[in-house]
Amino acid sequence: MVKGENIFCDCEVIHSEVVESVKKKMPDEDILYDLSDFFKVLGDSTRVKIMWALDENEMCVCDLAVLLNMTKSAISHQLRSLKQANLVKFRREGKVVYYSLSDDHVKEIFEKGLEHIREDESSIN
Repeated sequence: MVKGENIFCDCEVIHSEVVESVKKKMPDEDILYDLSDFFKVLGDSTRVKIMWALDENEMCVCDLAVLLNMTKSAISHQLRSLKQANLVKFRREGKVVYYSLSDDHVKEIFEKGLEHIREDESSIN
């Protein structure tokens, strides 16, 4: 494909069987809206850095703040968004609260995204 080339479909035939097949499988609007919100949460570089760190190891707010050179307040704010999206969970050990990725699905989504980006970078170089 040439850069700047327009891509469009100028056909007049609608593939109704394909459209109907896909339409039957399409999730409800609420599900798609939630999926959109899920990816919006990942659209912040600070939250992605936190996710990367938690993919490596569970960590407390203080350790994340030192790692990312941020205030504990700023880290807590971002963790709140990640918790609301069910991307991270926490456990208490005395006065210390440890955060980790919420489950293997989140870990897999994050790692697949990272793999995809690294794959794109290696094809450019």
